[in-house]
Amino acid sequence: MTDTLRPAPAQAPEVPSAGSPQKLKRSIGVVGGTLLTLSCVTPASTLFVVVPDLFGSLGTATALTIAIGSLLCIGVAFCYSELGTLIPSAGGEYAMVSTLAGRLTGWLVFVLSLLVVMIVPPVIAMGTADYLAPLVHLDPSVAGAGVMLLATLAGLLDLRANAWITGVFLVLEVIAAAVVAVLGFAHSERGVGSLVSMQVSGAGGHTDTVTAMLVVSGLAIALFVTQGFSTAVYLSEELENPRTSVSRTVLATLAISTVIILVPVVAITMGASDLSTLSSGDISGMVEAWSNSAVGTFVSLCVALAIINAGIVMVIQNSRVLFASARDKAWPAPVNKGLAKLGRFGSPWVATLLVGVPGAALCFVNLDTLYGVTGVSVTGMYLLVAVAALLSRRGSHRDQAAWRMPLWPAIPVLLIAVMAYILSQQEVSYLLWTGGITAVATLYWAFYLRPRKDTRWLVSLPEDAQG
Repeated sequence: MTDTLRPAPAQAPEVPSAGSPQKLKRSIGVVGGTLLTLSCVTPASTLFVVVPDLFGSLGTATALTIAIGSLLCIGVAFCYSELGTLIPSAGGEYAMVSTLAGRLTGWLVFVLSLLVVMIVPPVIAMGTADYLAPLVHLDPSVAGAGVMLLATLAGLLDLRANAWITGVFLVLEVIAAAVVAVLGFAHSERGVGSLVSMQVSGAGGHTDTVTAMLVVSGLAIALFVTQGFSTAVYLSEELENPRTSVSRTVLATLAISTVIILVPVVAITMGASDLSTLSSGDISGMVEAWSNSAVGTFVSLCVALAIINAGIVMVIQNSRVLFASARDKAWPAPVNKGLAKLGRFGSPWVATLLVGVPGAALCFVNLDTLYGVTGVSVTGMYLLVAVAALLSRRGSHRDQAAWRMPLWPAIPVLLIAVMAYILSQQEVSYLLWTGGITAVATLYWAFYLRPRKDTRWLVSLPEDAQG
């Protein structure tokens, strides 16, 4: 199974270069990588888009649930840190899983990631219209398409430039979250004990008790509140000194994003005027009640910028996945040749366009079912990454230079159990859609990739990442 880990071959006739494979430029350090990765987590948009749903179902138990989810994400971050330093490839999950769990398993992980690549950015981009409403009313599809095209143009630039662009936007995100936190604490209506009071406003305005099982069910959302730290793995070929910088970027991003999200959630829980207001999840309304409409408008615009920021980073991340798949010869020769092309700024421009432009078109499609499919896809990827982590210390990988997680193998085993539970809670239709797509991908593997195993799907590492 480990025969897929190999240096990129000296001759790659299908990749457009002077006889050698295209390589991404190592141009950013831990700070730049952390800025880009934090932008993919999008703490402010998570706070204003995902957290309100948790308030509606969990009430005062929301902060506790997010805290538990963040603890579980430490285990996920450990897996990504170890595998990302062991196998630093722009292919991300598929490169790690292919190398350690076999080429077919890695191919299926790639297909799952491809679903996320094409669906999640436009879905998030369409949310921009809601937060631009204080200034201008736009159709969500038009606003989303505009964000995707803007993100595509930014994705064509040098990665170092993008790190600073997204860094500026990230500062505004943090300011918005800080404003919410300060206002919430300044208008506290209840004490710290309310964070574990486990109450939510029910139908008719009466108070319901949040059970332990509801908290466990809420982890299905809470687990993904800070999950964007995986972006560091996709950027590993462009990070300087990946053997150390990948793990530092992953863990730093998780720690910072948890603070940015969890502190305002605690403040909102303590500052909401009553349980009904908290359970409504109308954070913008609470901000206006604590201050005035001008502050509410400022916070909404910061969230809109956060979504644009996320679009830029996701296009950057997802184009690297397509670039890596072409370098690893996942497709017929003409497709591999096109996807592997690098532009004047060192970015994979064809792959970037193929992520961004169709994403803009998808903003005009009803994505409810496809969005559910991405939830199943992400969960499946995490499960398979945990499986790969269980296999990361055997054979030649046992003594290879890499960051090593503590409490191995207990952490991967726990994650496998948690992700299996999350999958069991998804709607059957989403599981069937994802299963059907996976079946088609398996047929492509069986009839095209496997018969050409010496010339197709050759997962590789850049030469400067070996050793």
